[in-house]
Amino acid sequence: MKREPSTAKSSTVKDVPKGGDVNPPGGLFGSDPMAELLRRLEFPYIALTPGASFRGLHDSLVNYLGNENPQLLLCVHEESAVALAHGWARVTGKPLPVALHSNVGLMHAVMAIFNAWCDRVPMLLIGAQGPLDAMARRPWVDWIHTSSDLGALVRGYTKWDNQPGSVEAALEALTRAHRIAITAPAGPTYVCLDAALQEQPLTAMPRMPDLDRIVPPVSAEPERNALARTAALLAGAKRPLIMMGRVSHAREDWDRRVALAERLGAHVLTDIKTGASFPTAHPSQPFPPTLYVSPEAGGLIRDADVILALDWIDPAGTMRQACMGEVPSGKVVLCSLDQYSHNGWSMDHQALPPADENILASPDLMVERLLEALGPGPRKAPAAVAVQPHDPGPDIVDGRISVEATARTVVDELASFAPSYLRLPLGWPGSCCRFSDARDYIGFDGGGGIGSGPGMAVGAALALRDEGSERLPVAVLGDGDFLMGVTALWTAAHYRIPLLVVVANNRSFFNDELHQERMARLRGRPVENRSIGLRMENPPIDIALLAEGQGALGIGDVDTPPRLSAALAEAVAHVRAGGVAVIDVSVAPEYARATSNAMLRQAAPGKS
Repeated sequence: MKREPSTAKSSTVKDVPKGGDVNPPGGLFGSDPMAELLRRLEFPYIALTPGASFRGLHDSLVNYLGNENPQLLLCVHEESAVALAHGWARVTGKPLPVALHSNVGLMHAVMAIFNAWCDRVPMLLIGAQGPLDAMARRPWVDWIHTSSDLGALVRGYTKWDNQPGSVEAALEALTRAHRIAITAPAGPTYVCLDAALQEQPLTAMPRMPDLDRIVPPVSAEPERNALARTAALLAGAKRPLIMMGRVSHAREDWDRRVALAERLGAHVLTDIKTGASFPTAHPSQPFPPTLYVSPEAGGLIRDADVILALDWIDPAGTMRQACMGEVPSGKVVLCSLDQYSHNGWSMDHQALPPADENILASPDLMVERLLEALGPGPRKAPAAVAVQPHDPGPDIVDGRISVEATARTVVDELASFAPSYLRLPLGWPGSCCRFSDARDYIGFDGGGGIGSGPGMAVGAALALRDEGSERLPVAVLGDGDFLMGVTALWTAAHYRIPLLVVVANNRSFFNDELHQERMARLRGRPVENRSIGLRMENPPIDIALLAEGQGALGIGDVDTPPRLSAALAEAVAHVRAGGVAVIDVSVAPEYARATSNAMLRQAAPGKS
């Protein structure tokens, strides 16, 4: 079944203000210099869901700046606005501001903010609330939208927050927040603007921060002696292993990582939670990226005599899983700045990892310095490892296309269109990860918050569009993720952001089926009941119709590889013409075989 997109007239890419002069010569108000600073910080956009608490700033962005640099990006939900900025940062490495209305808008956004925090991406959150002066508050609404410490809502998962008391202080706070957000390890910062402060009349433009004299700090060099010891360890290793974690997307850094692996003859592990960081077809990477390390890939950790972990997410958990609860016998070198973001509220720092060398430095700078320390030398082949042939299983399971067949068909059909995968679902088979460039896959959401996928995809697709990329932006989402964030697609349709979304629709919160199965087995109870309270059936949700309602092309009833191939061809043509297309693929309630086994091993807390 196919549904055409709405015939309603689409908006232009930019909503143009009407009437009056941009930057009018008359009155000046507190939010005008704040808007001007956002322009000087070179933000092209600001994402928002409207709210009265920042009506002053909103007016300044439209009528003082002319809705240009930054341009308003209207989102239907605050969580989508933050997710959009998250996806943008994933592609560009730069923050995008998000305006959040009072306490209620911030409360809507907190899950997406936590994702950005866990993913260590830069983001500037601009909050607001009713007047701090109680005598200036409107009855009822200004009182319930004013808090004494609004930053406390997000202080556990932001790098810094502030509520300035003057226009000059607001300019300094916004500048500081930007600089802190982009300093590694990056993360979201929050500045709350008093509504009365924004609307305060000014007699003159206050002094703007001299941004050329307030440069962000640079990452520290790896400590000289630790670098020398690490280079010696790796040079003498017979079975070195590099665990590629959160690293740069720059091509020169990608090439250096390849050069280091080849110089050492090292094996490489990558993680589907992060973006593409190493070519999957390279002989140094015998096993594909996975959400949890597979038993076969875990053998590389057990057998390595030296392990270099480059800002790997959860090195302790990964190593213990691979080593059956023990630590590796080989020497471990950690290189990461991540502990600067660790705090007592969030447990996203994971378990305490073993470290024979612990180097506080940028992992990309570490690779560059290791190559210099090792000097030129011949390429070394990694030690041979046994790789079992992959069994994809049947294409059709209980009348629906299998996850493996879905992934294989998507990857094969889109290969010639230079796809950039903006999201892959939990059950995606690693065998279908074919990455040769950082743009091939931008990564997961950081905090595991369902509903982030559509918004992140829109933000990433916007970044690809604006950089003039010829890449085809593709997001493969689970049905739950899609349904929680579906209105984000309206923003893509409204601003003409090309995007292809493939929904792997198993009509279930399937990850929890695995948890319920594990509980049933451990307690000797009926496994057949694992789906109760988890299946979205009777009636099934019409995903194609929901997509059409956002202004996208919706294609449904796709349940075989041939139908999926035909749907992809039609969707690609629509996206290449500037549209948004959504394909509802009826997949079997399963994960790919290797993924399912790994998820079952993780299903019970405290169990490996």
